[in-house]
Amino acid sequence: MKILVTGAAGFIGSHVAEALLKRGDAVIGVDCINDYYDVKFKKENLGILNKYPCFVFYKADICDFKAMKKVFDKENPEKVVHLAARAGVRPSIDNPFIYEETNVKGTLNLLELAKEAKVKSFVSASSSSVYGNQKKIPFSEKDNVDHPISPYAATKKAGELLCHTYHHLYGMKITCLRFFTVYGPRGRPDMAPYMFVNNVSKGAPIKKFGDGKSRRDYTFITDITEGVLAAADRELEFEIINLGNNKPVSLNEFIAIVEKLVGKKAAANEMPMQPGDVDITYADISKAKKLLGYYPKTRFEEGMKQFVEWYKKNRF
Repeated sequence: MKILVTGAAGFIGSHVAEALLKRGDAVIGVDCINDYYDVKFKKENLGILNKYPCFVFYKADICDFKAMKKVFDKENPEKVVHLAARAGVRPSIDNPFIYEETNVKGTLNLLELAKEAKVKSFVSASSSSVYGNQKKIPFSEKDNVDHPISPYAATKKAGELLCHTYHHLYGMKITCLRFFTVYGPRGRPDMAPYMFVNNVSKGAPIKKFGDGKSRRDYTFITDITEGVLAAADRELEFEIINLGNNKPVSLNEFIAIVEKLVGKKAAANEMPMQPGDVDITYADISKAKKLLGYYPKTRFEEGMKQFVEWYKKNRF
């Protein structure tokens, strides 16, 4: 298949693109290479993908309709895997406008172009953040998600609504995947797994928000990648599906695992919980199992072990 992957230079995007290339698909990568974090990391990811003869890359912004139309017109993708986004809860509070621009307008641009190109399926990355701070666990796709608590979450919810609209109006086959805290090799440097391992390795303090009892459903990158490929292959009519590990880990447990793997004690500065942060994320993955054959295989400590090994080889 000829598959367009947005956000191809990023963490999840580069892994998904590589997995598609490894199995023989042709990949059209799109990324604007913004400076949300060090662009050299994104260029490293592209260096991995550029080794594959069936990979072509366009430096383009999904918010630029004309630029994206040129890509669609030239490449005629059969499917779209839309992973480009402005990510991060806390930065979205500081600058909500760029989140709306990328996550809402950018998604709308892609849906419109995919409709015109008559693609066979469209997979869009959403987020566990849409669940807000609800108390019912685990989080199910049937739950009401009308109460986001950050601009980032609101834009991801808006993206899902646009996807449903395009399915309803044009019969497009669309799957929205709600990712639950993805981590692993090539992980983003602004996320806790990277920051904690980096700081503890270098003897620098880490920021511990709250009392350490907050929990996250950390999901290893290879499990997420398998879920994304399954969604692209299934060509479901319209579905919203959780991709998580179904095993939340507390912040205190997380820090203890990092200390064990790095071999150093963490110096933690305790901070108040941040606006927009939730107490827990916890995925009900029964729908993913049923519709995608999705079964996450990587326990958190094993995944962190792989991440620490990658970090020592590539970053320390």
